[in-house]
Amino acid sequence: MERRRPPQTEEGWYVLHDFRSIDWDAWRAAPERRRERAIEEGVDYLEASEAVGDADEGDSATFAVLGHKADLLVLHLRPTLGDIDALERRFEHTALAEFTERADSYVSVTEVSGYMSEDYFDEDSEVEDAGLERYIESRLKPEIPDGEFLSFYPMSKRRGPDHNWYELPFDERADYLSNHGEIGKDYAGRVTQIITGSVGLDDFEWGVTLFGDDPTDVKDLLYEMRFDPSSSRFAEFGRFLSARRFPPEDLGTFLAGERVPAEGEESHPHASGDAEGHHGGSGGHHHGDDSGSSHGDESGGVRDELEDEGIYAGQPHGEDVHAVVLYSTADPDELFEEVDGYRENFDHYDTHVKTAVYEAQDADSETAVVSLWDTDRAANTAAGFLAELPEVVRQAGDDEDDSWGTMGMFYTVEPEHRGDFVGTFDDVGDVLADMDGHRKTDLLVNREDENDMFIASRWDSRDDAMTFFRSDAFSETVEFGRDILADRPRHVFLA
Repeated sequence: MERRRPPQTEEGWYVLHDFRSIDWDAWRAAPERRRERAIEEGVDYLEASEAVGDADEGDSATFAVLGHKADLLVLHLRPTLGDIDALERRFEHTALAEFTERADSYVSVTEVSGYMSEDYFDEDSEVEDAGLERYIESRLKPEIPDGEFLSFYPMSKRRGPDHNWYELPFDERADYLSNHGEIGKDYAGRVTQIITGSVGLDDFEWGVTLFGDDPTDVKDLLYEMRFDPSSSRFAEFGRFLSARRFPPEDLGTFLAGERVPAEGEESHPHASGDAEGHHGGSGGHHHGDDSGSSHGDESGGVRDELEDEGIYAGQPHGEDVHAVVLYSTADPDELFEEVDGYRENFDHYDTHVKTAVYEAQDADSETAVVSLWDTDRAANTAAGFLAELPEVVRQAGDDEDDSWGTMGMFYTVEPEHRGDFVGTFDDVGDVLADMDGHRKTDLLVNREDENDMFIASRWDSRDDAMTFFRSDAFSETVEFGRDILADRPRHVFLA
């Protein structure tokens, strides 16, 4: 009898969906001092969990559950089951726990499988697609998305007499999943998912957690997927639970029966800034002015240094929009078609400023995808989707430790002076070629607007780049640009 080949899997962080019901009769009957203590200790627990002070990596979030199935959901992701177990016990020691009962829970672990990339599991093969590597890392160590609405459900693959998933050949299963995934791409920027494995850990085989700002986007996605054979023939579902995210400091507001998050507040307590902090890996995007990335004190020090030299270096960190910049070796036409599909979905959001494809003038150089957003949160979400673009080789800011990058964006050239600008770039390129520490400089042009360009350079070190910025050639270029550019350029620094 033939035994079907199971896909290999690699596991990442463990996940606990902890659903709690409030004993509202006990809450109303409790004296004020007990309620105040419960709120205080509850907020401390939830804030400490979301700050991940208990582990080296991970994430947590707090939700108000809709409907009768529970009242609270605390979602935890941690590197080990021991971390998860300690969080459960720690909650039971809070005064808030005295007013709750566990309504439900689900234990699982993040995973990637051979359906995604068999080369990833082949010891003799190297995964050369940097975009795929980042995507796999994001699946194993995901950041909880910032969408206000959450939908969670467990599922298994059917093993019936007519349709048995586990009797199908590997290639056929892979095709089903690939086609299923194509549906999700139409919801890029609107719905984000965390899929976790739970074979042997809980009652079903997987847990699916979907996040979005508009609940109807989640509904539409799930409805459309019902018609895909991967679901219609082979999926068995558990019950669905829906919830809304709120910051821990709103716990008292929640228990008082008032709206959470409080009117006018962000639903995510980290939305205003520290997107990296406690998470594993990079935050997936870079802050700065409306042109790209700026890395904290490092960038600020460079800006100050340039200002002392009388050189304009853009707005300080965080005062303008947020950006993600990725580089791909894919065919520019194919890449543009993929990006255009994402852009149609991004345009549903008021926070979306611009997403464009920039082609290098050197045919051997990479094509850049730039996506600009009004908020840190939106840029981070977009970065997760754009990382799935074909043949992504790197993301600005995630470069090698032995090099340093600068990016000048956006140079909006007066149409009648475009030839002058390109000619000057060529002249400066000749100067750069002779400079110590210079590796490469590319001029990239927006394929939809030839007058919109940026310049990206790689250097051996920051000091090498600063030598150029102090040079007469750079000063003359800046002075020349004032006469031919429609807007003031910004010089953005990537660590």
